[in-house]
Amino acid sequence: MAKKKQPEKPKRADSSNIVGLRAEVLEQQITDTLEINYMPYAMSVIVSRAIPEIDGFKPSHRKLLYTMYKMGLLNGGRTKSANIVGQTMRLNPHGDAAIYETMVRLSRGQGALLTPFVDSKGNFGKVYSRDMAYAASRYTEAKLSPICAELFRDIDKDSVDMVDNYDNTMLEPSLLPTTFPNVLVSANTGIAVGMASNICGFNLTEVCRTTIEYMKNPDHDIASTLLAPDFPTGGELIYDPGEIREIYETGRGSFKVRSKWRYVKSENLIEIYEIPYTTTAEAILDKVAELIKSGKVKEISDMRDESDLSGLKLAIDLKRGADPDKLMAKLFKMTPLMDSYGCNFNILISGMPRVMGVREIIDEWVSWRTECVKRRVYFDLSRKKEKLHLLYGLKKILLDIDKAIAIIRNTESDAEVIPNLMIGFGIDEVQAEYIAEIKLRNINKEYILKRTEETEALEKEIADLEDLVNSRRRIHNLIAKELEAVIKKYGTDRRTAIVFSDEIETYTEAETVENYHVTLFLSRDGYFKKINDQSLRMNSEQKFKENDGLRVSFEAENVSELLIFTDRQQVYKVRASEFEDTKASALGTYLPQFLDIDENESIIDMVLLGDGRGDLLFFFENGKAARVPLSAYLTKTNRKKLTGAYSDKSPLVAIIPLPEELDLAVYASDGRALVFNSSSLAPKTTRNTQGVAVMALKKKAILTGAKPLAQSAIANVSRYRVRSLPAAGALIRPEDAEEQQLSLEL
Repeated sequence: MAKKKQPEKPKRADSSNIVGLRAEVLEQQITDTLEINYMPYAMSVIVSRAIPEIDGFKPSHRKLLYTMYKMGLLNGGRTKSANIVGQTMRLNPHGDAAIYETMVRLSRGQGALLTPFVDSKGNFGKVYSRDMAYAASRYTEAKLSPICAELFRDIDKDSVDMVDNYDNTMLEPSLLPTTFPNVLVSANTGIAVGMASNICGFNLTEVCRTTIEYMKNPDHDIASTLLAPDFPTGGELIYDPGEIREIYETGRGSFKVRSKWRYVKSENLIEIYEIPYTTTAEAILDKVAELIKSGKVKEISDMRDESDLSGLKLAIDLKRGADPDKLMAKLFKMTPLMDSYGCNFNILISGMPRVMGVREIIDEWVSWRTECVKRRVYFDLSRKKEKLHLLYGLKKILLDIDKAIAIIRNTESDAEVIPNLMIGFGIDEVQAEYIAEIKLRNINKEYILKRTEETEALEKEIADLEDLVNSRRRIHNLIAKELEAVIKKYGTDRRTAIVFSDEIETYTEAETVENYHVTLFLSRDGYFKKINDQSLRMNSEQKFKENDGLRVSFEAENVSELLIFTDRQQVYKVRASEFEDTKASALGTYLPQFLDIDENESIIDMVLLGDGRGDLLFFFENGKAARVPLSAYLTKTNRKKLTGAYSDKSPLVAIIPLPEELDLAVYASDGRALVFNSSSLAPKTTRNTQGVAVMALKKKAILTGAKPLAQSAIANVSRYRVRSLPAAGALIRPEDAEEQQLSLEL
């Protein structure tokens, strides 16, 4: 028996060569993987998943909505969400969980969009809640919202390209022919490979109105009609013109949104009922609880979530003596009750991602929508031309109906009917087919005459459509008309309020300010002095520059808040504690420089604001006076400057603080004066009210001064007192004349 041959042992290779070989193979495999697998994956995520296109939708949104449209859910009743998800799988090669999550975000119940596209029934969760989970698809129902009619209008008229689905078994639209710029209306967030997109939503009415104005004038000021972003969760947008301008121009930037709240005095609690779009109720509760536990917030005794079917509500119980305004300013700084929204307007244009400003987005949308309208018009035009062509053939047989019948009757073969009609009447095959298919009962002159009468109307319609398709102006007018219809039918008010950044009170750690009695002085040239009692007792003689003098002085506290009025209808708010104590022998602080007032603006008066009780009386050259509550100048913020401090209709003559009702003396340039009680003037709600007529002035006369009667030189009061206003007053007697005419130098 032959001995079995043993297999040869493999030769031992040099280890150095093996290491080098493996390194070379591994390097080649990584390169191949990146080139063959990773790059197509990256492009697929960018183009087919994460970045929205000019119609405002990602592919997952578009596939879901188109499936619902083909299911007849635009005008029909609701169906189970599970049914919709299953049908969508024919277009969307993803699992049911991903498709259903897409539906949830588009639903009215979730509240994630300003204009929801899915009319939902059942629990779809809430965008403002992290823990409120949506119900399973077998429990909820849905159909398309009415506004979806604007997404699919004329989709069957070749207005957009139809492409094969992933397995080439059916067609789907590459884009939806939206009649409004949904790309700006619907908020969209997507993270791709190497890039991302974060588009905030805008109000539908404002977007449509801005687009209309842009088509009229490409240089239109976008910010004048598109005020600011708008969110379904409401809140207050902190409006900074520079930030908004940067977002509108570049498509990048950020802004802040804060919660809306109200103080319930009877229960000593704060109710938060709207929060920023980017946060959740649970995140806010967690952060506040953390601050309370660490001892950074001591004013809160309890905080809870009282949200119910009526909407969001977070309740904060306050400890006795807590200031709700200061507490909320602190919470805005330290919690997500105020949050930032970062914008990155990255949109796919013809398959290429581009970061664009609002003007550029609107321009791209108008160009794309113009093309959609042209394709729709071409579709209608071709159909009308086809019909007109058939009617031309029908018109020819009108000349001899009997001949047409005879041709058909005398033709032996069915296949020869069409050629014989073509030869007999000089018509083409399409016309002959149309004539041959006419029913026997319709071969009469009345029927044929009615059909041929349509020829003239069709010719006019075709001429109009040909003019329309070649006229950019007419197409823009048509788009604008459709936008107006969208505004009228679906337009809504803003949900997110706009608050200017200079009105916002920012939280700062409280500083200990010593409080003591002071006397304040303001000169005519705008020099301010704060002198304590001890210094004033040592020297009370005030020093002023040459040709300057005292304008106003009064006693106050070091923590008192002051109103500095200027001749430009502006008022600056400062505290006495902001100024150093000085002496009577010093000139003081030059207020125009300290307050950084505008060029050619002059200070005209200073008033003690106090707690806002009482009124201010403004007297104007035209004889009118306005009574404005001091509380109109109180703000919840640290604003240093208020515009519209008083009316600009006539030059201001005098400002008189009115802590209580008193008699007043008013003077005119023609030597007249009158006396009346301040109770004759009713307070007005607005600061810049024009007031009411007090002095009936003679021709060319003006009101020159006003002061409390106790400070005037009038001795014979009854001569000048009037019962009703306005009044002309009486000529001033020498014994009642002032030593110098009272006036307010402006």
